[in-house]
Amino acid sequence: MANDSARVRRHDTVLIGAIGLVAACGLVYEYLLAHYAGRILGAVEPTVYAMIGLMIVAMGCGALAARWISSIYRGFAWLELGIGILGGTSILLLSGAVALAYSLPEWLRTVYNLDAAIVVDGGLAAMLLQSARVLPFVVGFIIGFLIGMEIPLIARVREHIHQRRLEHNLGAMYGADYIGAGIGAAIWVAICLRIPIIYAAVGTAAVNTLVGIAFLSIYRRQLRPSTRLWIGHGLLAGLLVVLAVFGTQWTTRLGDTLFQDRVVYRLQTPYQNAVITKRHVARGKPDVLSLYLNGRLQFASNDERIYHAYLTSPAMVATYRRERLLVLGGGDGLALRDLLRWNPDSVTLIDIDAEVVGLFSGKDPNAPAWLSQTLVELNEGAFADPRVVVVQADAFIEVERLAAEGETFDVVVVDLPDPGHPDLNRLYSDYFYARIGQLLSPDGVLALQSTSPFHAKSAFLSIGKTVSHVGFNTEQFHANVPSFGEWGWTIGTLRGKPASERIAGAEAGPTPDGWLDREQILAAFAFPNGYYADLDDVRINRLGSHVVYGYHQEALQEYRGVFFAGRSGNRPR
Repeated sequence: MANDSARVRRHDTVLIGAIGLVAACGLVYEYLLAHYAGRILGAVEPTVYAMIGLMIVAMGCGALAARWISSIYRGFAWLELGIGILGGTSILLLSGAVALAYSLPEWLRTVYNLDAAIVVDGGLAAMLLQSARVLPFVVGFIIGFLIGMEIPLIARVREHIHQRRLEHNLGAMYGADYIGAGIGAAIWVAICLRIPIIYAAVGTAAVNTLVGIAFLSIYRRQLRPSTRLWIGHGLLAGLLVVLAVFGTQWTTRLGDTLFQDRVVYRLQTPYQNAVITKRHVARGKPDVLSLYLNGRLQFASNDERIYHAYLTSPAMVATYRRERLLVLGGGDGLALRDLLRWNPDSVTLIDIDAEVVGLFSGKDPNAPAWLSQTLVELNEGAFADPRVVVVQADAFIEVERLAAEGETFDVVVVDLPDPGHPDLNRLYSDYFYARIGQLLSPDGVLALQSTSPFHAKSAFLSIGKTVSHVGFNTEQFHANVPSFGEWGWTIGTLRGKPASERIAGAEAGPTPDGWLDREQILAAFAFPNGYYADLDDVRINRLGSHVVYGYHQEALQEYRGVFFAGRSGNRPR
């Protein structure tokens, strides 16, 4: 009797432990697919929520369907094999689908020698692109469905071992499941976000494979004959080894097809995916380097000078003092470079991503030597200047800390990414701008990049209106940056004359960047007649409201970046 009790306890330990392990795997798969789908589809937050919600529904469907599996031992063994195969290959599968969808039009253009002006995005190309966008959710549903079957099957196996119905069986199962899911979440944050995503997929699938092999070994009597299962798990183990060795290389090459130019360096940080591409234009012309963060272009070396001139020069001309400057974002050092040309006493730069700053400081040990040298030359060694203080911190939190300590700056330049993610929305909020106002000296100036005034008009207007709402005398201006199209900025003062009047009264010589002068800056403040006609309908972006994020997503997804100028004689909409 004692031996039977000990045997049952050992089986309980094995089965409950298995639930904890597969629960951790399930949670990682949820985050893995949600994270990757968001990266390739662009709309990160909606995609993440949709994927997790879909997988939860699929798990419920799987739990209901598990009742139809009569062979519980064999069913669980095949289940782990299926999850391991699909989970381990999911990233490679999705990468291949996206690469095919995006590379096919270029292949057709080459084969048929089509003019560059001809858009190849209909028929088969459009179908493949739509399929690539839907595929992550199909894979997520299938994996979620299979995961949902695990707990009911293990619960039935446990009751079969005990030879009776267990009163607290489901409680024990779900307790192990919740604890395992918590461990999986911790593993995702602590490990998976810091390694290539294919390693996360392969490692998670390896755990499923080991659980399956252990289950085959312990319950071999109930699984006879099990030759196919052993062969399947053996082949899966071999496949995972191959993916571990070559998977990163394969997914990288597939991912490179999404960029028009040749990818020369990739950097995955805990905060973002950075890609640098290189394009050879013509003999005698420098190669063009472009930086992409999470798939979005941040600058191209051939025309970044224009963007950064408009970001920094108007504020530096408008301010009466230039001793202490603050840059929020700008980890590439290019805005920092332009500000240093005005000979300030000090410049503080706050950026959350130390690895990106290290790359543009020439201190990334993994970057090619030529690339490090080129990037440092591009920002003119700005990070090595003794007047520069770099703070690795979340700008939202650090600004509040500086304000609480009574720090003041003559100019604050905000060079943050577009509000394409809800986490960035708070950096465009009334609360954030109010804290920045506390940092400005009495005659100080705030300047911030404000997305496109034409391709994301409502977001642009909302940014300006939000800055005005917290007490700034606010104006907006725009210019054409060839790599971006028409781009916009916002400038604000707290006291005295608005920025444009200050600039009008300044000296007329060129600014230190050599690109702008007073007349060119003032011309940038002019917008078409009726451009601000709908300003009253645009909402302020209050903290937690996600207004600017919503406007930005609407412009890119619903309107596809199209600007509607309205008909002649009518009020523009």
